[in-house]
Amino acid sequence: MNMNLILQGLSTERAAIEGLIKLAQPQRVVALSGNAWRCEGIADSAELREHINAACLPLQVDYAFVEAGRSLDDFRLVAMDMDSTLITIECIDEIADMQGLKPQVAEITEAAMRGEIEFQESLTRRVALLEGLDAGALQRVYDERLALSPGAEKMLQAIQAAGLKTLLVSGGFTFFTDRMKQRLKLDYTHANVLEIVDGKLTGKVVGGIVDAEEKRLTVQRVCADLGVSTDRAIVMGDGANDLKMMGISGLSVAFRAKPVVRAQATVALNFVGLDGILHILAKT
Repeated sequence: MNMNLILQGLSTERAAIEGLIKLAQPQRVVALSGNAWRCEGIADSAELREHINAACLPLQVDYAFVEAGRSLDDFRLVAMDMDSTLITIECIDEIADMQGLKPQVAEITEAAMRGEIEFQESLTRRVALLEGLDAGALQRVYDERLALSPGAEKMLQAIQAAGLKTLLVSGGFTFFTDRMKQRLKLDYTHANVLEIVDGKLTGKVVGGIVDAEEKRLTVQRVCADLGVSTDRAIVMGDGANDLKMMGISGLSVAFRAKPVVRAQATVALNFVGLDGILHILAKT
């Protein structure tokens, strides 16, 4: 199989990757931007991948082995996790901060993202700690703390221009996914509904919880709605509860992800922004 190796960094110069190019022994090197290159005609092997992985990390360079000729045209859907993927924060941790409970909630969040606690249990425990909080705290988190991840807008503009549909599927909350949908002109969203009574959070979620299995089913449902198989989907995530939906995709992207996710994803973006996927799937 004819393979390419994409090398990219935030401020990487060509001189910094000469050693990587020598390791890969490509037939040709194409500059994709000032900080990204495609090494074409690679003799792919487990040994080469191991060497490239070890060499890239200290250089803060992201790499991706992809089949020659792959581009955005191969896909119809980009499905994204929200917290710590499309956006830089874990919304529930920031909501909890309004109660002075961020350390307790963040500890459970981290354990869940590493796969140490089952997601439904972790969400139920975290939401219960929010009981009695004024619902206005949600708007404060959105206004004061929520920020898009680096490269998010550039990535979305490019994939939308290419005609791909977008899905934001989150173990977080509809309060935020609804606003992201409108702000970023996303096609589909799915998340948990926080119960609010008399302007205060009750500490409960309304309806079923969007866990790993529900995320997988959501990607399947949207692909069915589009009339395509799930291998026409790119799926991006960072935590263990994203693995099931990533596992049915044609291309899975671990973004600033936990080790368990990086190990199973098709590609990992540890240093560059979300728009790094555009170099990986560049036509020229």
